[in-house]
Amino acid sequence: MPMDQSFVGRSWPPTEPYLVGREKIREFARAIGATDAEYHDPEAARALGYTDVVAPPTFPVAITMAASRQVISDPALGLDYTRVVHGDQRFAYSRPVVAGDTLVCVNSVDEITSRGGHEFITTRTEVSTEDGEPVVTVWSKLVQRGGEA
Repeated sequence: MPMDQSFVGRSWPPTEPYLVGREKIREFARAIGATDAEYHDPEAARALGYTDVVAPPTFPVAITMAASRQVISDPALGLDYTRVVHGDQRFAYSRPVVAGDTLVCVNSVDEITSRGGHEFITTRTEVSTEDGEPVVTVWSKLVQRGGEA
């Protein structure tokens, strides 16, 4: 069953606020092998002008992946997650994510296309502070492989 094209342009309500913790940033940095001092040491981060440890550039995926469940778990979309592979990820920053930020996500579907028997869905997640300050926009492309699972 193809994905429902009427989802293109649809947005969901903001997610519950996510408090970015210093230890979450450190854990993420360790997991990806990012050893830069500003990801681990508050004093090193402050020396660079940040208020606390700063998150590596791909850190928002930890927040946006969970937030995207609003989109991918909607049965009306017609996405069979058992046939999904990750196709692409992009980030456009207004400013870095720093420990202590309280962030909300607003998800939208930018595009649904079909090529070569596969379907592609591109979601966009606007990540901002609780007060509405833009932080980062994250695009994710998922590929639903054609054929039977």
